[in-house]
Amino acid sequence: MIGHRYAEMFARTDAENRGAFIPFLVVGDPTPELFLAAAQGLIDAGADALELGIPFSDPTADGPVVQAAVNRALAAGVTPGDCFALIAQLRRQNSAVPVGILTYANAVFQQPFDVYFQRVFAAGIDAVLTADLPIAEADAYAAQAEQCGVCPVFIAPPDAPDEALRRIAQRSRGYTYVVSRSGVTGCNAHLTGDFRATIARLKAAGAVRPVVGFGIGEPSHVAQVVQAGAAGAISGSRVVDMVHQVFLQRGDLRVALSPFVEKMKRVTKREPNVWKE
Repeated sequence: MIGHRYAEMFARTDAENRGAFIPFLVVGDPTPELFLAAAQGLIDAGADALELGIPFSDPTADGPVVQAAVNRALAAGVTPGDCFALIAQLRRQNSAVPVGILTYANAVFQQPFDVYFQRVFAAGIDAVLTADLPIAEADAYAAQAEQCGVCPVFIAPPDAPDEALRRIAQRSRGYTYVVSRSGVTGCNAHLTGDFRATIARLKAAGAVRPVVGFGIGEPSHVAQVVQAGAAGAISGSRVVDMVHQVFLQRGDLRVALSPFVEKMKRVTKREPNVWKE
């Protein structure tokens, strides 16, 4: 079944009356070996799923922290093929955790959709979010993803017109990515975007689970989005920066990441039935 790992994860978090905590990493940063160690460390610490960025030369949705990580991976020669191989290695050690990737249209459109999504599926990847692909141009892309057993995930921005949001709700599988604000990724002291309204609009449109990203760096942010009705929270820039700092200081990734995951998950508890399919 398409998206079965996400379905099983959300069934588990529902049973525990909480939202999911989903860390983000850039594949191959700071090195391929340390990327694998960081990803495994996050899973072992209790991450409910992983979102992984495929290094791309013009990451328009990413803020400075993630862009720097992308540049480090590209400078080290990490290719899309390397990324799929690393994710496949991670999948062999972790059969149940959902894994999604974030990429860009130029990287996807370099080959026929069926070829691309077959590679994605073979690597054990559950979902693909192509950040700069307009929903109005995504029908053939989404249909081929589903045919190959991969969830197409789309971004729901706070200013999306009703028709665009309806199409996003119809086309997203696994989960729907709600951005907490307009702009690029990166942490702020406070969440200021109107993601609550976006979550409500998606629910009315019959969307699959809304997961909020952009600016999620503190436990208070996770608590805010879960209590607003989100099925989970994605933390990217904070996690990427933590991994980089541990690398620079030659520290222990597990020692750094485990307490972070634990404190972020601690605030995911919610009232029962905040979100219903």
